[in-house]
Amino acid sequence: MRIPLTAGPQASADHRVGGRLAALGRACHRRRRWVLAFWALVLAAGVLIGGRVFESTVAGGGTGGSEAARGTAVVQAADPVKGAVTAVVDGAPVTDPAVRAAVTAAAADLAQLPGVASVADTYSAGASMASTDGDASLVAVRMTDASTTAQLHTVTDRLAQIDAEGAHVTVGGDLVLQEEVKQQTERDTRFGEIVTLPLTLIVMVLVFGGLAAAGLPGIGAIASVGGALLAMFGFSRLMDIDTSVLPIATVLGLGLSIDYALLMVNRFREERGHGATIAQAVERTSATAGRTVAFSGLTVAVALSGLFVFTSPVFRAVAVAGVSVVVISVAAALTLVPALLGFVGRRIKAPAEPVPDEGFFSRTVRRVQRRAIPVAVVSVALLVAAGAPFLTAHPRTSGAEVLPKSFAARQVAETVAERFPGQAAAPVTVVVESDRRAAQAYADTVVEKIPGVTSVRAVTPVGDDLTAIDVLVAGDPQGSRAKAVVDGLRADRGGLTTYVTGDAASVVDFQHEISTRGPWALGLVAVGTLLLLFLMTGSVVMPVKALLMNVLSLGASLGALTMIFQHGWFSGLLGFTPAGGLETFVPVLVFAFAFGLSMDYEVFLLSRIKELYDQGHGCTRSVQLGLQRSGRIITSAALLMVIVFAGFAAGQMLMVKQMGIALAVAVAVDATLVRCLLVPATMSLFGEFNWWAPAPLRRLHRRFGLSEHVALPPLGARAALPVQRTDAEELAAVSG
Repeated sequence: MRIPLTAGPQASADHRVGGRLAALGRACHRRRRWVLAFWALVLAAGVLIGGRVFESTVAGGGTGGSEAARGTAVVQAADPVKGAVTAVVDGAPVTDPAVRAAVTAAAADLAQLPGVASVADTYSAGASMASTDGDASLVAVRMTDASTTAQLHTVTDRLAQIDAEGAHVTVGGDLVLQEEVKQQTERDTRFGEIVTLPLTLIVMVLVFGGLAAAGLPGIGAIASVGGALLAMFGFSRLMDIDTSVLPIATVLGLGLSIDYALLMVNRFREERGHGATIAQAVERTSATAGRTVAFSGLTVAVALSGLFVFTSPVFRAVAVAGVSVVVISVAAALTLVPALLGFVGRRIKAPAEPVPDEGFFSRTVRRVQRRAIPVAVVSVALLVAAGAPFLTAHPRTSGAEVLPKSFAARQVAETVAERFPGQAAAPVTVVVESDRRAAQAYADTVVEKIPGVTSVRAVTPVGDDLTAIDVLVAGDPQGSRAKAVVDGLRADRGGLTTYVTGDAASVVDFQHEISTRGPWALGLVAVGTLLLLFLMTGSVVMPVKALLMNVLSLGASLGALTMIFQHGWFSGLLGFTPAGGLETFVPVLVFAFAFGLSMDYEVFLLSRIKELYDQGHGCTRSVQLGLQRSGRIITSAALLMVIVFAGFAAGQMLMVKQMGIALAVAVAVDATLVRCLLVPATMSLFGEFNWWAPAPLRRLHRRFGLSEHVALPPLGARAALPVQRTDAEELAAVSG
């Protein structure tokens, strides 16, 4: 028989709460000026120093030790050129003397600039740099590996000054693309912060009914983001941080910080409503909500740690940044929020009476419990149907299309692809470690031996005994035929040492990495999550159910991602052009982040249900009361998360849009369909079996379990624990 928890040895004569988290809350409350000063320094350092992380990021992290990445590294080691700036001179015939004079004069000036390795134009390099219609030409400036950003800007400025009657110049190229991606990523990140913080403040004012309580989560979020930027700047000194990592880490930091502070402030108000003083409410909040925050942060960190299994730099960078952000968000919630409560606690309006046991959420749960089987079946069917489109997803490695069409780099890339077929990037490049003669002999056999190859465009010496072969294929340059060509080239290397690279090869390598390492990552996340939830609940049934339900809600998110960004649903409304597929690494990141956030809400809800169950309520009634007492805060937290993600999805970077929308959908589905319908339905169907565990595991949980809620000293009559009653007795009392 279960024994309700009582205020045992942890409740001392002076009503102090035992436990390390309560002690931490007391210490931060007593030394709140020092705590506030520390976080102010963190924020200042994050703004002044951490903000420079945008300058040190790299665009496109590659695929770790894959063949495509190794081939690119071999070429970069042999060739002192790090990239090119390309200008399209359009609108006047290439044969126009004025155009020729303006282009050749610019080329001569550019060749003298520091950081420039070579300059090529149609008048010096031949007809391949003239458009097929004869009305446009290219000027390609190759920059050395030692060139600086200032030198790059000098080159782009000189190209923009090419002046001939009737002609206009657009400057792009891979180096300009990288600059524009960095700049737009920073703008999108700032825009997301500026838009979401005021909106979240408005929502929190409505939730708490006062500005003091509403402002605390925002302050905690700002401090956390400052700390996250500082951490990422430090990591950028040790490893390459992909440009796309910054908005992901920022949006995670904002969302988690707001959620955790919201939970802390809500519990503080409850304790004040029970009659606690400011100091008592802070320590009791730290002991209860602080425990949930710490546990929730641990589950999110475990989900993100699965990314360490992959070798791709972008995955590892996101894992490092994400785990750091989680740690900082938890630290802010457990230290900064108690300190701030010490300053403004008296201004936070306490509820006049405790949350009633009967309300919208308890009535919803009761209706669901009466129709548990139909509700569970329909909910699962809807989630499976929503996730089905992801089975048709096509992975792609994006280039200039990550930017809107208004950007110069994208305009140049599209113009080159459409009007300069001889200069467009080859779908597949084979790097041969041999002299040019052997490479040429190998290239001559490729068209005949490899199905799908239409031609070999160029055999170009890159360095001593190193040659690059451009291989052209029919159809989509990243489609199934191009991938088959990659496989064929790797299967038959002609007795030479070769590296098959290019966009198609990168997609193949990404898919191979995900298929081989993905199961290990999933296993790590699943085992870690199951273990943590077992330690919290003492059950082996509830962790398995939570895992399966999170996978269902995640599938719905990925299905929506496919329909929107691959098939173009709402593309006009969202302001982007569909690329015909999903960025290769986005589904993996969505899985890690959405899984962690879903577990976040799982912990919020289960911690309340477990607390009530331990106090003596029956299983059915524990679910009703648990959702009634936590439903409002979970819904509010989810709404705030959706606002944060939507604010970042409103940016212009395609990858940021994909992440923002996918996570917004995941949170919305999880907080509504899953938490309000599927969880109560399945818990009703399983009954007391929800809490089942084998005898050895029950003994293990009694010894090492993390779910024992701190027994709080009573503050008055309302703090007394309920008498243990069966579900039937409680339901009779409620209905009677």
